[in-house]
Amino acid sequence: MKEIKVVCNSKFQIGRIDNRIYGSFAEHMGRVVYGGIYDKGNPLSDDRGFRQDVIDAIKGAGITQVRYPGGNFVSNYIWEDGVGPVEKRPSRLDLAWKALETNEFGTDEFMQWTEQAGVSPILAVNLGTRGITDAVNYLEYCNLDTESKYSRLRKENGHDKPYGVKVWCLGNEMDGEWQIGHKTANEYGRLAAETSKAMKIADPSIETVICGSSLISMPTFPSWEATVLDETYDFVDYISLHQYFGGQEKGTEEFLNQADDMLEYIDTVQAVIQYVKAKKRSSHKVRISIDEWGVWTHKSSETDKEAESNRWAVSPAISEMIYSFEDTLLFAEMLMTMIKKCDVVSMACQSLIANISSMIMVDKDGIWYQPIYYPFSYMARFALGKALQVVFDDAEKMLDIISVYNESDGELVIFAVNRNESQGISVAFDAQGYRMENVVEHIAMTCDDKSATNYDIHDRIRPVEADGHSLEKDRLIIDMPSLSWSMIRVKAGVV
Repeated sequence: MKEIKVVCNSKFQIGRIDNRIYGSFAEHMGRVVYGGIYDKGNPLSDDRGFRQDVIDAIKGAGITQVRYPGGNFVSNYIWEDGVGPVEKRPSRLDLAWKALETNEFGTDEFMQWTEQAGVSPILAVNLGTRGITDAVNYLEYCNLDTESKYSRLRKENGHDKPYGVKVWCLGNEMDGEWQIGHKTANEYGRLAAETSKAMKIADPSIETVICGSSLISMPTFPSWEATVLDETYDFVDYISLHQYFGGQEKGTEEFLNQADDMLEYIDTVQAVIQYVKAKKRSSHKVRISIDEWGVWTHKSSETDKEAESNRWAVSPAISEMIYSFEDTLLFAEMLMTMIKKCDVVSMACQSLIANISSMIMVDKDGIWYQPIYYPFSYMARFALGKALQVVFDDAEKMLDIISVYNESDGELVIFAVNRNESQGISVAFDAQGYRMENVVEHIAMTCDDKSATNYDIHDRIRPVEADGHSLEKDRLIIDMPSLSWSMIRVKAGVV
């Protein structure tokens, strides 16, 4: 094995990890909602249609918040269609995914579902085909306890208490020409600024999120961020990043190295934020929300073909991706990257919550976990507290590693990926300023076939207990097989 020396120090901290990075995303797309989190009449659902096995899986994953209702779907969405008596709700054409939307599941159902699932809601408003008035009306319906029209409508619909939604997304991917109501940066920036101002007059307690670039490869990146932030800076709280990585054909090591591209993406957006803040002489702080992220194995042309072949069907199965072990390693690295940047990244939403690019696959008889479920669930549970700077020399880029000190448990927790296909790594970890006492847990994910999935054998790829470690005189040695993900928890005190 190649030895790589890694050093962290209790005095050199990146920042405190916000557990809102362990979010997910529910869009009216394919079988995410209907046949995913909601399946009326299924024995596995309650009387409201909420799949209880999916809710248990969400709780097991440690998901903290869920963004809704889109996604591309929101840019043609009429939120009023999804409230009130279900039998009176109209069906509408969903132009984003060429499906028929029945509106059987809408805002009221989503809010009830989030309460049962134990997650916080994030709502998005339509700034594609609608605008300021509709956004404020939606906010009034959800958050206000007044005798005004939409607050009274919520009460008439049987929901006397306001929902109190804290975070609101101002549209979705408005830089993308595929978006219904796509706008230029100037057009969107002006609309988003005025929408946020109006919404915060109605409810000063909310936080708003503007659309950044949809991908690092967008031709307008990062000029879009600069223009939109220049229009909105003092009126909003977050700018979103969306990032999906494919490119498995590039070869494993280049595929996994894309986590470094994500790090650069975050750094660039943060630089633009700092530039606009300085330009405006502002004391306001805008942070980053990565409210769509994941590994993408389905070509956009294939999704378009599936949607076209099922034109105007109700929740047809489209874009249902099956993740390999190789995909899982990049997925883990993407979440690790957000932890590395916890000083600027406050929220994130893994995309999506069921069936499409998801950790959880659902059919009428039950659920099964894709291998990406496990790194997420372990990090959501144990990557809490303060992220520490780590220093190491690895010219070959074999190792990706983060270190976290969880004060409440008194644990130093290390997450690492060996990107190399053919060589193991011996990580010599020196934790300066800590007294490492004993290893609490060491788990690892490996597989003899990087293209293997959990599709046929649902528990084929999952974490196992590992014993490849030793702890002597405050020096921890961790043996990592080629192509592997590891978590090691160490009882440790600050000295």
